[in-house]
Amino acid sequence: MNIVLFEPDEFQKPLLRTDERAVHILQVLRRSEGDDFDAGILNGPKGKAIVTKIGEDALSLEFNWNSDEEPALYPIDLVVGLSRPQTNRKILQDATALGVRSIRFVTTERGEPSYASSKLWTTGEWRRHVVAGVAQAFTTRMPQVYFEMSLKDAIDALDATPTRIALDNYEAEIGLGEIDATSSIGLALGSERGWTGKERELLRENGYTLAHLGPRPLRTETAAIAGIALLLEMFW
Repeated sequence: MNIVLFEPDEFQKPLLRTDERAVHILQVLRRSEGDDFDAGILNGPKGKAIVTKIGEDALSLEFNWNSDEEPALYPIDLVVGLSRPQTNRKILQDATALGVRSIRFVTTERGEPSYASSKLWTTGEWRRHVVAGVAQAFTTRMPQVYFEMSLKDAIDALDATPTRIALDNYEAEIGLGEIDATSSIGLALGSERGWTGKERELLRENGYTLAHLGPRPLRTETAAIAGIALLLEMFW
């Protein structure tokens, strides 16, 4: 982790030595009493934390926050068909690290229905992967994450998004890099077996342009990250 992150209600409490963050501070960063390290509050400020005491059971920390506000996330809203849990874990972490504003995991006609009941979603595990992506990016900003929704629900939620793009290997006639995007972008991609004809029709009816990433079929997680990376160039 490039920054040690805390929940808003955590940073004023001792950090138990069994916590993975304490292990990281002591064994990876090798901090001793009086040393500092980069820290942040999720969706809040970042700055430096000072190790004031290393107790038998917990670390005592003191924080000095920067006055500068963290940069906003990029105005990219990702919609992705529910896929295997290991695929979704990669998307959660890497899309977060790249700075998307929101991620919506949707049920699709070709997706496996049982994926929705994975422990990734039912136990709240998904949030851990988002936090890991935030830490990787050395920021504190978290994207909004939604699941247990249909493709139609996601389309309706992004109805006001000016630029809407759906990645597709079969009927797209334009490359993603050829699209002139505006200041806010909705990027949709299907689950591992792609969109059905009915879903393509629904996307087109709602203003989505079908675009491709070239002639080679990609894994869902690879397509998601490649698509986001291409769009980010418009904001740099």
